[in-house]
Amino acid sequence: MFQIAREHKGFSKQIFLLAKNELIKKYKGAIIGPFWAVVKPLFTLFVYWFAFDIGLRKAGAVHVIMEDGTDLGTYSRFLFMLVGFIPWFFIQDSILQGSRAIILNKQFVTKVSFPVSTIMTFTQVARLYVHLFLSLMMYIFLIFVGGTVNGVQGGIAPSVYNLQYFFYTPLMFAFFLVFIWSAAPMAAFSRDFENMIISIMSGVFWLSGIVYDTYSLDDPLRRIMLVNPITFFANGYRNTFIYNRWFWQYPTEFIIVMIEFVILIALGIFNYNRLRKKLPDVL
Repeated sequence: MFQIAREHKGFSKQIFLLAKNELIKKYKGAIIGPFWAVVKPLFTLFVYWFAFDIGLRKAGAVHVIMEDGTDLGTYSRFLFMLVGFIPWFFIQDSILQGSRAIILNKQFVTKVSFPVSTIMTFTQVARLYVHLFLSLMMYIFLIFVGGTVNGVQGGIAPSVYNLQYFFYTPLMFAFFLVFIWSAAPMAAFSRDFENMIISIMSGVFWLSGIVYDTYSLDDPLRRIMLVNPITFFANGYRNTFIYNRWFWQYPTEFIIVMIEFVILIALGIFNYNRLRKKLPDVL
């Protein structure tokens, strides 16, 4: 851990500059450039809005009842999905792009003296730029357009619960950053590992609480879903923007995610320390 911290010392400016260049490089040659990073998720949300609010208007709202019996109300399907999709876009790109961070930036490993751990960091910061912009657009949409809550159509007023965004977002950033400490070096060593991650992402989406309410599932499936960190962050954003609940009101989920976070840190440090010196030869 201290080794990784030392590698970041004095590189903060470079990290933010490289994060910006990461977006520019990815969309080089496109007229609107990095804005494609926003257009793609916006188009996805438009398709879901049209499907559930226009085409399948009677597909049914989402009635959320917590495990302890607390009734959180009924929400239109698109409103429920919108708030869950915003963290999902960040998580998906963090896993897919973060796992390929070293492969796509191997020049920093093989040709120049550059701390390898900072490659994962600036890749993750680039994802964060996009996430912050999408979050702002979502928040404006919720305030001025909103959706149907308990049968009432209209915008959702800002509340003190929205401040939890500044808890969930840094935690989500750190959680998947330590994940790619392991994933990026392993993907650089094995294309099979990279292909495995790409293959399972579609399944991960449907096994997470992005498009359905995990609290409504029957036991033991509902309890099994508690170990899915993606579900934790999707529900966390809903708690922040539409449920109006504090994260400490469901301690079990929070404790499980923090245990997983500690395990990921340990695995990330172990794999990074084990593989980083061999990366130049492999690449």
